[in-house]
Amino acid sequence: MSNRLLRVNAYTTLDLVDGRARGHGFDADAPGVVNVTAPREDPKHVTLQIELDDTAVDPLPAHADELELSPAEARTLAEALESTAARVAAARDETADGDED
Repeated sequence: MSNRLLRVNAYTTLDLVDGRARGHGFDADAPGVVNVTAPREDPKHVTLQIELDDTAVDPLPAHADELELSPAEARTLAEALESTAARVAAARDETADGDED
């Protein structure tokens, strides 16, 4: 990702994910970055950031999407991710804590 907007370092939550951008008249797969963070001082929200490699998505200019979540919203999202991951892992006959190869 040559024109990256999000910082990617050792603290980035997920520095390489398979993503997809969909819009009217296009559907493009692209590698991406997902990060969860909060302000260091006096945090009042959780920020979820997503950026796809703009070189793989011609119809879109370089951009990053961000959501500001309250602690309750972040917990709801985390619970939904956890329960969905458990369901998918069970369907794939994997352990919930196991990594894919």
